Amino acid sequence: MSASAPRPKHRSFLLLREHYILRQLFLGLVGITSGAIALIWLMQSLRFVSLVVDRGLSLRVFLQLTSLMIPSFLAVILPITTFLVILFGYQRMSGDRELTVMQAAGLSPFQLARPAMACALITAILGYILNLWLVPVSYHAFRRYEFEIRNRMAAFLLQDGVFAQLSKDMTVYVRKRDRDGQMHGVFVEDDRQPTARATIIAERGTMVVVDNQPRVVLFNGSRQEIDHHTGRLNVLTFDRNSIDLSSSKQADTEVRDASEMSLSELFHPDPRLVSQRDWGKFAVEGWRRLTSPLTTLSFSMIALVAVLSGAFSRHGNIKRPMAAILSVVGLMAMSLMLQNLAGRNLALVPLLWAVAILPAIGCAVWLFLPRGRFAGRKTNHGA
Repeated sequence: MSASAPRPKHRSFLLLREHYILRQLFLGLVGITSGAIALIWLMQSLRFVSLVVDRGLSLRVFLQLTSLMIPSFLAVILPITTFLVILFGYQRMSGDRELTVMQAAGLSPFQLARPAMACALITAILGYILNLWLVPVSYHAFRRYEFEIRNRMAAFLLQDGVFAQLSKDMTVYVRKRDRDGQMHGVFVEDDRQPTARATIIAERGTMVVVDNQPRVVLFNGSRQEIDHHTGRLNVLTFDRNSIDLSSSKQADTEVRDASEMSLSELFHPDPRLVSQRDWGKFAVEGWRRLTSPLTTLSFSMIALVAVLSGAFSRHGNIKRPMAAILSVVGLMAMSLMLQNLAGRNLALVPLLWAVAILPAIGCAVWLFLPRGRFAGRKTNHGA
């Protein structure tokens, strides 16, 4: 009777320790992931700063546009930040002798690792939600929003006496612009069609937006083109003419990028939009979305092996954490290499699954099976 009395206390102690470790891991994960996302967002959003500084884009629209990139950042860094939180979180507890106290209280390696595995499992599920749903939706919205903003901004770029380069193949000059939007002395250099480059001059014009596409209506002008076959200059005069000022890349929004496609579209792409030679790349992108969240489990188990499989040291042991970091870097490099190779040879796709899953299985066998446990005790005894 007395022998079985401490069991509820032991179970209560175990639950408290697990909740404590899990809380520390989640707090660290939120902090590190938020900081990493903020840094990446700041670096990536710099390419849109010119829209705010030079073209008068509002801060609200800028934040709305750049925030659509955050899910893709999160999907990439979540396995890495989970690994770092588990590695250094357990390393800190090891240095503070907390793990030594828990082990002396009878907690097994599996019981010590269970909070980290729970944290890794939750982040892996979050990774699947991001990869299979949120990232494609947000990236598709980002591309459409960016295209719409860049085209609509053309209506605000035209200034008096300034050559405004609306895109790399269109330049517009306006001598004078009235408060009501009426333009005088309009010059347009349109190079969107390399074989039919045109220079357009008009006495006046006005700006209109039709279906989110900026257009300028010109009055009393001429259109000059050079015939590449004869070398002669062709001049066409007009009383009224309408020119589309949107980018020549307008059709690109119809050709969807792999990052914005759903899983079914990646495995069964539309032959009208995707050439057959690129089907392998789209299929590999689909398999990457299915395998990349599993790397969270492998990275986490590598961190646990680095901290729990050897002797605890008050002053820490830099060799095992460095070996874990190098192992994760090696797995990431191997995964990228296999993705490139599998795009040309789909027979290599099973290796993507192997790189994502086998490290987790191997580390679990080493850490939790009796042989691994015996090895850990032997190391402690030798220390």
